[in-house]
Amino acid sequence: MDSTAIDRFDTSRFEASRNRLASLAYRLLGSATDAEDAVQDAFLHWQAADRQRIKVPEAWLTKVVTNLCLDRLRSAQARRERTAGAWMPEPLLDGDVLLGPADTFEQRESVSLALLTLMERLSPLERAVYVLREAFSYGHAEIAEILDIAESASQQHLHRARRRITAARRGDSEVDPASARRIVEEFLAAAASGRTERLVALLTDDATAISDGAGGTAEKLLRFDTPQRIAAVVRAGFKPTAAKRRLAGGTPAIHYAVVNGAPALLFVLVDQVIGAVTFDIAGGRIATVRGIAAPARLVRLTEAWREHGPDTPLVAQW
Repeated sequence: MDSTAIDRFDTSRFEASRNRLASLAYRLLGSATDAEDAVQDAFLHWQAADRQRIKVPEAWLTKVVTNLCLDRLRSAQARRERTAGAWMPEPLLDGDVLLGPADTFEQRESVSLALLTLMERLSPLERAVYVLREAFSYGHAEIAEILDIAESASQQHLHRARRRITAARRGDSEVDPASARRIVEEFLAAAASGRTERLVALLTDDATAISDGAGGTAEKLLRFDTPQRIAAVVRAGFKPTAAKRRLAGGTPAIHYAVVNGAPALLFVLVDQVIGAVTFDIAGGRIATVRGIAAPARLVRLTEAWREHGPDTPLVAQW
């Protein structure tokens, strides 16, 4: 086999793992852009390596991508961004390849915006062990090899990660899709009508709302921690005004969607997603509302939406 044929063969071996590697990197970093960058860096490592000596490419590439992600999580820039109070996960539309394996509850939960946010409380190593074990079913011996740690250390990191996530998790069951949609449609109807009391009734007693501000311009995430305050903010935010339409650049439609496995409302102007509101539901009520409007966070979601094709909006003209 000549060198060109070998390069093509080796490239095809890498491409066979690309989607899995990207879904791993997304879970570790919470950012589609950073995940794609990490995978591209791994490809450069792959090209530079003595590939004939790599016996199991999948294992080798998993180790490279995991450690590239750990380097990013440990970098000074990442620490500044994530501790400044302005970081939130990048949302993905249902069906995106970065959402990766979804056969088990643990795999589906591992890409939820709720869990990606909770994993910010973990150390980089705890996060890596948790993702490799829960989402990709690696054994502790394999994880120890990937991370260059002892097998007992892998077990300890997993124990601590599970304990921290369990302590902070709000409900651990999946919501029936039809029920989730009904609750979100009720939320939209109550918000549009200005019925604050109905909004409060739809929220859990300890509900939280998080937003990156109008146009995604807030320097720090805005947080609201009582049902009454959340209802007031939602009522004001969902009320269309001429000023809001000028800021949006027109009159968007509101569509129902599934984002990172959770129900969501998308504000779409022509074929551009200019805002997303996602919901975590627990016990038949809304536990968390996330408002995402920063254009950089909506790039991939917009691309997926354009491929998704139009559907009937819940609100044709907001």
